Amino acid sequence: MWVRSLGEEGAELRPLEPWQAEEFLAHMDRGRALVGEYIGLADAVADLESSRALLQSYADKAAADTGRIYGIWCDGTLVGGVLFRTMDVAQGNAEVGCWLEPSAVGRGLVTQAARAIIDWAIEERGIHRVEWRAATANTASIAVASRLGMTREGVLRESTPHRGTRYDIEIWSVLAPEWRAARR
Repeated sequence: MWVRSLGEEGAELRPLEPWQAEEFLAHMDRGRALVGEYIGLADAVADLESSRALLQSYADKAAADTGRIYGIWCDGTLVGGVLFRTMDVAQGNAEVGCWLEPSAVGRGLVTQAARAIIDWAIEERGIHRVEWRAATANTASIAVASRLGMTREGVLRESTPHRGTRYDIEIWSVLAPEWRAARR
């Protein structure tokens, strides 16, 4: 298995796989309130069966080259993750997402992890456009998109229902030439 350091002592990024369903569920239980505030992941992972099913769905996406999921570990504990919710290599488009439990907030881990997978998608898989979608109220997620050098393209008004509320969703993106220029 590959492991990538995230620049902080003991912080690393590595694939999340179905055999880690129990660890993923425990992590989601620790972070459920924060994670579930704006994204459905906390509701989708409610028990061991749903945890395993979600991770299996991403293993299937990885096998089909249509998505991937990675965990962020600090000192051996799963504290968050990043993923390619969608990936269309033929069209050159991908959507990145993220989540963290409270113990890992404010350390730059998501920014470092997202930077690593975006680099891989652009340089190794030939992705041309990477999108980031976040509820307008999710200022932490929007701050990550900004730190990554993405451009805010617009807002999809009341487009996403979540727990009885319809959220406006901001769309941010970066194109491969912009990403490469900023990385130089």
